[in-house]
Amino acid sequence: MRKKIFVLLSRVPYPIEKGDKLRAFYQIRELSKTHDIILCALSDTSVHKKAREVLQPYVSSLHVFRISKPLILLRLLRNFFTGKPFQVAYFFSLRIQKKIHALLEEHKPDHLFCQLIRTAEYVRDLRDLDKTLDYQDVFSQGLFRRLVVGPWYLKFLLRMEFQRVKKYEHDIFDCFQKKTIISIPDQKLIPHPKRDEITVIPNGVDFSYFRPMKEEKSYDVIFSGNMGYPPNINGALFLVNQIMPFVWQELPGVKVVIAGANPAQSVYGLASERVEVTGWVDDMRTYYNQSRVFAAPMQIGTGLQNKVLEAMAMGLPCITSHLANKALGAEEGSEVLIGSDPENYAQLIISLLNDTAYRQKIADGGHRYVTGRFQWSIVCSRLEAVITG
Repeated sequence: MRKKIFVLLSRVPYPIEKGDKLRAFYQIRELSKTHDIILCALSDTSVHKKAREVLQPYVSSLHVFRISKPLILLRLLRNFFTGKPFQVAYFFSLRIQKKIHALLEEHKPDHLFCQLIRTAEYVRDLRDLDKTLDYQDVFSQGLFRRLVVGPWYLKFLLRMEFQRVKKYEHDIFDCFQKKTIISIPDQKLIPHPKRDEITVIPNGVDFSYFRPMKEEKSYDVIFSGNMGYPPNINGALFLVNQIMPFVWQELPGVKVVIAGANPAQSVYGLASERVEVTGWVDDMRTYYNQSRVFAAPMQIGTGLQNKVLEAMAMGLPCITSHLANKALGAEEGSEVLIGSDPENYAQLIISLLNDTAYRQKIADGGHRYVTGRFQWSIVCSRLEAVITG
């Protein structure tokens, strides 16, 4: 039965340079095949000129509300004393809440789907509407990992935000009838005794777009992602500063590419004759195609790493961490390689670069793994079952 689904996002899901945008875009695309989608998105930046054109085929109605930067600062200062997480306060506006409630009254949807706790505050008190909250990741755990490795001058704020987010993740649970999350490890870390009621909905891969292609290799090692995101910044610095010196001792000609949008200054600082930092990339497949090995030595962060799924789909042998593979669930040694310390990561990279047959074996195993489990149509059928159930 076709339903009217109201989707509330903290960002416009185009361009797709962040994990939450990717997840939202493909979920909307798949749900729109059998349901009517009313999309309401917040935005703290100017909307991309092609966003409406790209999203229009999948939505019956599209509404974007700009968040004022000066008012954000005022809310964050005021929120210091209120106890709510800063990232909830960052995205919340009473003015926008009234507009969202007016849209809900106008469209009278059968279901309300909210992505991330950032949007939950807008509708938490609406008790008569069937609602789903997509936690996506366990934000509190990501903050805790950043707290452990972060600089001393940020520890007070990180500790405060960690405690506030953890409490909010618990308190918001009972305000929604249905909950989803990206992986089983994330589900187990939600701070609520009924966490097992959360349905695990992983991300998928667009296999018509990300597929193996033959191209001349310009790079030996690639790391990709949004390079303004702290876990990716940490991973890029760890790769270049701690792992690659061991690789270069044995293979001095190895070239690395750090590919992705919004590089932090520290990431730009990694650029050298042997390291290229791209910044925004129009088509990430170009860099995947031109690389031999994908390395994502993630030390912090939560959730399922889209970058690893994409690289596997493109036929690249992948090296990552135990932390990242908890959500991925690939078999070590046949579908993915798992590093531990910098020297161990370096030896894995060297072994793949030195052995074409071994490189192909890991690439083939990873490709089979993702194609069998991460089709968007399959994973979104689970989401549809949650919403329509």
